[in-house]
Amino acid sequence: MDPIMWKLSLAAGFAAGYVLGSRAGRQRYEQIAEVTRQIARHPTVRGATDRARQQAGAVAGKAAGAVADRVGDRLPNAVTDRVPYFNRARPQDDGWGTFRR
Repeated sequence: MDPIMWKLSLAAGFAAGYVLGSRAGRQRYEQIAEVTRQIARHPTVRGATDRARQQAGAVAGKAAGAVADRVGDRLPNAVTDRVPYFNRARPQDDGWGTFRR
């Protein structure tokens, strides 16, 4: 798609969303927001969200481990010193709920 057409389409989409949103009003927005919060608080949804988060963390940890194993030894110390994931001296939390040894 042509960059100019893409920008025009994006602007038209924003304009349509603004007009439709403003017509619905604040009260309708609050209704939609409350239904969304209720769904997010439902135990089934929370359980599925937690499982997905854990699974994504495990997959991301494995992928990061594979990258570290393949390129970690070839990177200069300036990089490995700044990226804790490449430091193999002690186990570290990678931020995804997994630990790198």
